[in-house]
Order: sequence, then structure tokens, then C-alpha cells
Amino acid sequence: MTGTLVVNEIYLSLQGESTFAGLPCVFIRLTACDLRCSYCDTAYAFAEGKKQTLADVLKKVRELAKPFGDFKSQNSNLKLPLVELTGGEPLLQKNSLPLMKALGDDGFTVLIETSGAHDVSKIDPRVHRIMDLKCPSSGESARNLISNLAHLKSTDEIKFVIGTREDYDWAKLQISEHQLAAVCPLLFSWVHPLTSGQRNKVLKKVPDRHTPISRKELAEAIIADALPVRFQIQQHKIIWPPEQRGV
Repeated sequence: MTGTLVVNEIYLSLQGESTFAGLPCVFIRLTACDLRCSYCDTAYAFAEGKKQTLADVLKKVRELAKPFGDFKSQNSNLKLPLVELTGGEPLLQKNSLPLMKALGDDGFTVLIETSGAHDVSKIDPRVHRIMDLKCPSSGESARNLISNLAHLKSTDEIKFVIGTREDYDWAKLQISEHQLAAVCPLLFSWVHPLTSGQRNKVLKKVPDRHTPISRKELAEAIIADALPVRFQIQQHKIIWPPEQRGV
């Protein structure tokens, strides 16, 4: 397998989000992102990274997964650990596509976290696409590639990262207008406040006149409006310090 990727880090941890939350997962964090969302907690991946061959990346994943053997989760029959490509924005590097195919060929359950600002149609069909629709407080909602919705399947997931009341109302509107509940699982992810060490000066600012929403308010709004969504918080930030890397 030829080709290279610029990699920020590869590590084994627990999946902290999505319908796969709590399961062991090998994360491949790729370098670079073309968005500057107001709440971004991985700004260190905008530029930090080293070039690695696809073969070396695959070798590292196999090493981290080796202690699990051929174990499969009894409830889902998934091979563990999962493998997720994240970033940054993985789809900015074209060789993320052959890497995902190779991981699928190896028998791994593969996930990708993508902003939704890039075409997801060329991703290997075995991959679970966890795709953001950027809400207004991100400062990047104009970058949403709505045409991606036509390519999503029931095995994919749409994530709304919600930090303000305006985000909630916007997300609710998208679900209704595009009938998203019939497409795939929907995730409402509360914006965990950034630490001073995480807030990068290049991030967009939350638009004026937005009203912050607490996680309790978000949960209660979902219940009151009977929304067909999964409320989630970033579990890894409860287990480890929010600014800790490699978890």
C-alpha cells in the first residue's frame, strides 16, 4: 500500500461520543482543518503532525488492536477495538480514503468524524460516517454541504454541536425541513466549555445576541419538544482533564 498522510496522533482510548460511546477505539487524528469553529478543542491538530506512510499507520493500528484478539462485542457483533479517523478534517487528505478501505479490508469497524463541509460520497460504504451539520454558533454554518445528506445511510450519524438556544432552534428546523429522523441516528452534542489552554485565537467568535444553553436546558428542551435525537456529552472530558491529549 503506497501513499502518505500527515498524522497528528494515533492512540487507543474509549469512544467518547456517538452511538458507539464507551467502546474501545483506536483514534487516528489527521492534521489540518479548513474550518475554525468557535468551540474547537483540537486546534493543535491544525498544523501539528508528521508524515507517515499508510503502511505504517495500518501497522500501528494493528499493534494497538492486538491485545483484543478477535474479540467481538456480544451486543453488536462488532470487532473491537473500533477505528476512527478524526482531525482536524480527515477528508482534506485524499489518502484517508484508501486508508479507510484498507482498515475495512482488515475487518475493523471504521468510523470517520467529518465536518460535513466536504464530499462524503467517496468514502468506503462500510465506514460509519459521523457527519456534523455546523450550527450557527460555530461560525461555520455557511460551509455545510447540504448535498451530503443525499449520500447518508442508516449506518451513518448526523451530529449537531449545540452551544446556544439559537443552535437548538436551527437544528430542530433542519431535522424538520430535511426529514433527518428518517435518514440515520441524530446526535445533539452539548458544547463543553473550552479551557484557557484550548481556546485558540484563530477560532471564530460566537455571533452576537446568541443565548448560551446549559446541558440541563438542552436535555430538558429535547424532552419537551419530543425530538427523536440522542443527547450526548463528551465522555472522555468527564473521565480525563478536558485538555488532555491522547484520550
